[in-house]
Amino acid sequence: MRAGTVTIIKISCLWFLFHPSIALAWNWELVQPYVLTIVLMLSFGALLLAHLSIVKMRRYQGRLEHSEERLRLSLWGSGDELWDWNIEQGTLFRSSSWQTPVELDPSTSDIPPNRQQIHPQDLDRVSEALSNHLNNQSPYFEATYRILSSDQQWVWVLDRGKVVSFNDQQQARRMTGTLKNIHHIKLAEERLQLFAQCLDSISDAVVICDTNFRILEVNPSFSRITGKDRTKVIQQQFELSLYPTSFMRDIKHTLAKEGSWFGEVQEQKTDGKTYHAELNFNIVRDEQNNIQQYVAVFSDITERKHREEQLSRLANSDTLTGLPNRALFLSQLSELVVAQKRHSLLMFDLDNFKKINDSLGHQLGDNLLCKLTERLSLFPQNKGSLYRLGGDEFAIMLENTNDIHTITSLAKELIKQINLPFFIHQHELAISCSIGIVLFPEDGQDPQTLLRNADTAMYHAKNDGGNRYLFFNDSMNKQAVKRLQIENLIRHGLKEDFFTVYYQPKMDIHSGKLVGMEALVRFITPKRGIISPATFIPVAEETGQIVEIGEVVLRKACQDVKAWIDQELFHGRVAVNLSAKQFMLPFLCEQIDDVLQQTELPSYHLELEITEGTVMQSPTMAIDTMKKLRARGIHLAMDDFGTGYSSLAYLKQFPLNTLKIDKAFVDDMDTARGRNMVDTIVTIAHNLSLTVVAEGVEQKKQLNLLKQLRCEIIQGYYYSKPLSADDFTAFLKQQLPQKPGTKTATQQSALKEIKSVVSGL
Repeated sequence: MRAGTVTIIKISCLWFLFHPSIALAWNWELVQPYVLTIVLMLSFGALLLAHLSIVKMRRYQGRLEHSEERLRLSLWGSGDELWDWNIEQGTLFRSSSWQTPVELDPSTSDIPPNRQQIHPQDLDRVSEALSNHLNNQSPYFEATYRILSSDQQWVWVLDRGKVVSFNDQQQARRMTGTLKNIHHIKLAEERLQLFAQCLDSISDAVVICDTNFRILEVNPSFSRITGKDRTKVIQQQFELSLYPTSFMRDIKHTLAKEGSWFGEVQEQKTDGKTYHAELNFNIVRDEQNNIQQYVAVFSDITERKHREEQLSRLANSDTLTGLPNRALFLSQLSELVVAQKRHSLLMFDLDNFKKINDSLGHQLGDNLLCKLTERLSLFPQNKGSLYRLGGDEFAIMLENTNDIHTITSLAKELIKQINLPFFIHQHELAISCSIGIVLFPEDGQDPQTLLRNADTAMYHAKNDGGNRYLFFNDSMNKQAVKRLQIENLIRHGLKEDFFTVYYQPKMDIHSGKLVGMEALVRFITPKRGIISPATFIPVAEETGQIVEIGEVVLRKACQDVKAWIDQELFHGRVAVNLSAKQFMLPFLCEQIDDVLQQTELPSYHLELEITEGTVMQSPTMAIDTMKKLRARGIHLAMDDFGTGYSSLAYLKQFPLNTLKIDKAFVDDMDTARGRNMVDTIVTIAHNLSLTVVAEGVEQKKQLNLLKQLRCEIIQGYYYSKPLSADDFTAFLKQQLPQKPGTKTATQQSALKEIKSVVSGL
């Protein structure tokens, strides 16, 4: 029963009992039982209401106690104290989670109330912060200070609070807050500050990187050594600009394996100057032994390296000419021999130099040697490879080459330069030299044998009259003569039109239909027959004749393709190889324009194949040239991909259409490593939206593997050898779709005929 209903009943009963008119109308004896019943009912209702109120109060009290318990446990778990300051009464209560309760004298007016426990050095700062809040100058009170604990130790605390009650004059009456023990945090901060001060004061540069080698922090010595501003390197990748990206990968691999890396490096400052540094990388791990950061420490050793270089120069340089001396020559020669690197030596001395010394004096002879050194040092091919062995004896060391054409060209140029007259002290001196040439490992397996044989060859050259070069053995001389003969034969072949073009089909790997062909040069002479490309192409590249050969191939290929298009035998593209020298021509695009215009071949029927090594000689120039060719509608393919060194960063910038897999990778697909290599190349190509062509496919097994690896086009002996223009015409006719009604026997006969033509080549 609700309280409102009970009240109405009470009023109604009282009105009924005590209203005069009703009392007169009714006899008391008659109404007495009803009155008693009503009174009992009202009493019962009042008792019931009282009971419900008590139950409700108990529930509310229980919830309040639970809430207080949760608050107390939360404060206890966090380690915080709860304090309550009655400002008017001057009392302070603290929850005593880690301190003893404090009660102040009611008459105290101290601010703050616990000032006797605050460290004297912190008291003014705490008082100012509390006064600002009490005077409504700050939204809350917060201060970090030291407080005296129960064991008489100074402990760092974080004190936070806020006024929660005001009097009638809007003055603070009550304030509550929390007190947190931050002693361990403060000690850690002080330790970190100490470490930071140490890092700032040391002379070595310190760089802290994350696990991706992004720079998180550097010290002032880093900016002093490198010249780089701290704000500009934070969150930037740590890199060594003078080294390839693989260098940093090797460092990271070593760190993961051994935990540290140490070495000497060179780097450029922001002003372009180069400095030397000792670099030390170490790993910082967390509590679970996971790599958290990398720390690099390096010191500038530029001055030390300069002093070392000066001492080395004094020990290894000739005092008269400044050239590397015999000691350095023997040292570097020994290193090449131990490393088994192919190289060649040209040892020479001046013919009749003794007569010059005897007749004109040793001083003039010394001046002649200095003038000769200056002249020979002007040529780039001699830089760093010219040595003075003693007296008038010199040597040139050519690393990584045993190429006869290169060596003989250098020897001829050397003789030519020495033969030019010298003008010294009003004397015009005409001198000559004798050169002995040896190759490693053909002419000796150790430095002493090489020097002895070179000296023998030089002695024979001098006995033959001087002013000439001579290889140590007859076979080398014969090879040089043979190379010269090939050079002359190429020159004659270009004049007499002995160079022709063969075509190897490119087939769609799924349909088996022809989609294009590659133009291949063939050198066919009347007397010597076919000369292998492996024989004449290297000579043509070194002599520069490859440029003229490339133009002949391009012109003939365009003419043949135009004829096949006119006969409606072919509608694809012909791929023509560009040599490195041809690609570097400044007028290459104009030359191709002329050929296309003269042959009337649309540019989209032409594809140019460029080797990986060619474009990487000068990537920036290569990209510019390739963009010009693409703008003409010419397709571009990278040949022999993976056989050289190319940067993927450049590869994605090259405006290519096709990527060709070299035959060496196709032949190696029998192994898991070989298949993975081909799969990687195909994946790279597809990610760059390039078509993939596999070269040198000869077996059904290779074809099936390439299908599985999603290669699109193949070429090789599996379908056809390179064919002459006439034979390729027959091949094109055989590729035409058969007319309706053609008998199967006819198709088989035509296929048999073309196979016989191919096998006969």
